Amino acid sequence: MIDSTELRRQVTVDERLQDAISSTSRPKRPSAVSSTMVFATRALLRIRHVPEQMFDVTLFPIIFLLMFTYLFGGAIAGSTADYLQFLLPGILVMTVAQITMYTGIDLNNDIRKGIFDRFRTLPIWLPSALIGALLVDVIRYSMASFIMIGLGLALGFRPEGGLSGVLMAIGMILIFSFSLSWIWTTLGLIVRSEKSLMMLSFLVMMPLTFVSNVFVDPRTLPSWLQGFVEINPISILATAVRGFMHGTATFEQVMWVLIVSLLFAAIFAPLTMYLYRNKK
Repeated sequence: MIDSTELRRQVTVDERLQDAISSTSRPKRPSAVSSTMVFATRALLRIRHVPEQMFDVTLFPIIFLLMFTYLFGGAIAGSTADYLQFLLPGILVMTVAQITMYTGIDLNNDIRKGIFDRFRTLPIWLPSALIGALLVDVIRYSMASFIMIGLGLALGFRPEGGLSGVLMAIGMILIFSFSLSWIWTTLGLIVRSEKSLMMLSFLVMMPLTFVSNVFVDPRTLPSWLQGFVEINPISILATAVRGFMHGTATFEQVMWVLIVSLLFAAIFAPLTMYLYRNKK
């Protein structure tokens, strides 16, 4: 039998539906904040229903840190403990930078499935669909950062900059990664498949990551290669993150990270929104 409370609730719902259908007035347009939060909730629900996509921020960082520390630590630094102090900030930068591409992949999937076109017909602030997803990605980047640092502490990593230095380093990573994500959203609107986007991201991120100061001190590299390493955005971020974690950060290091991040966002955020509004 149907409970009386449940029956009253159903009657109320039916009345509201009837009022909405018979009303001639248009519903109030949602604010930019509320529509952005709705799309952020959508991204969180996607994680809930497909938890396997969290492997890139949980399992992969652990594998990277253990593999590079114990495979190359003795050969490069003579001691895995010493190499860990140098490696962890760099491997943290590498891991978070690499997972920024998933923002573009999710957008590309929405386009292929036709969801993208439905979003553009809604009476909402159009950028909210992208910004909501990017906000959830910031949560993913934070998770990857805390997992890496927690594992590093367990292995013997000791940040001389203390808790404040670690938090400032994570803040730098989040700012840079948020800006870098706009590159992949732009490409996600241009390329035809997620496989193409993954290939492009691999071709871009692999040389930027390995020809940087993530794994080795640039002074050990050939002189002709040191110039590229110094202007490499990944190297610029890794230098600032190491500086914060070890208490040696300078204003110049922070300034360059902010300049690079602002440059990425200033170029690719407007380009993404232009393509988002005009894509056919």
